[in-house]
Parts: sequence; C-alpha cells; structure tokens
Amino acid sequence: MWSELGTLGCMAANAHEAKMAHPRMAAGALFFDGTGRVLMVEPTYKGYWEIPGGYVETGESPLHAAIREVEEELGITPPLGRLLAVDWAPSEAEGDKVLYLFDGGQLSAESLAEITLQADELKSFAFVTPAEISDRTIPRLARRILAATEARDESAPVYLEHGQKPDGRAT
Repeated sequence: MWSELGTLGCMAANAHEAKMAHPRMAAGALFFDGTGRVLMVEPTYKGYWEIPGGYVETGESPLHAAIREVEEELGITPPLGRLLAVDWAPSEAEGDKVLYLFDGGQLSAESLAEITLQADELKSFAFVTPAEISDRTIPRLARRILAATEARDESAPVYLEHGQKPDGRAT
C-alpha cells in the first residue's frame, strides 16, 4: 500500500514507523547592523527576499547547515550564536518543514566588506528595518523573522508554527 511507503519510496519497517513525520529541515541566520536592521538577500530565482540559509543535508546538523549556507551564499564565516527560533511549517506543495534560525549577531565592517554573493543564487543584499520586512517577503517568513528578532531581544528562543506562537491548545 502507498500509505506504508516512506518519503523515499521505501516500505516502512512497521505501521508505527509509517505514521512518523519525515519533515525536511532548513536553517538560516539572522544578521544585524548597528541600528537593529536585519540582513536580507534577494534571490535570483524567487519573487521575494529571504535570509541567508538553506536545507540541511543528510547527516548535517541545523547549525552546521546554517554555517555552510552563509559561507556559500555570502562568502563569509562569522560565528553563529544561539538558536533564536524553531518553526514547524507544513506545506501541501512541499511537505512538512522544520526551520531553525540562529543568531548571526551584528556584522562587523570587515565582514560586510568581505561579502561576495553567490551570483547564480543572489542578486543583492540589504539591511531592512523590522517595519520593512513584510514588504519584502512572504507573510510566514516575515512572521518568523520578527519573532526571532523579538526572541533575540528577550534572550529566549521561541517555538513557532507557521511563523506564529501557537496558543498551546491541541486541535
């Protein structure tokens, strides 16, 4: 039966395993300037802005994926700090995802000068005020970025669903 097939098309070992979620994972980093604006990147292949990051590869931790993606996309290797947010983001088109956002801190003038965009993926980058984020990206990502920024200010990570804090009640 197709319902017993896992995400890779293999037969599940048992009925319990067949029900288990197999979400894709992605990780990114939030970088800031001295005024609290967030670094966003303009992809060549999307109609909206993103933050540096991408999918976690097999055997890779979310933190290491974020570090790798920042180096690939921006050409820099600043240290990434603590986890700011985890977001469960199901999508009928793409399947369930779990997304991790890490604190990249305030970029130094040296790091900014060293940014070299991955030309086949990114057109440009800019620091954006929190009020401008919603104008540049999709609503769920805007909510995730704003919640992670607030979590950074409060020094406490945040759990999100669809970019929002859940009400804590099961449906």
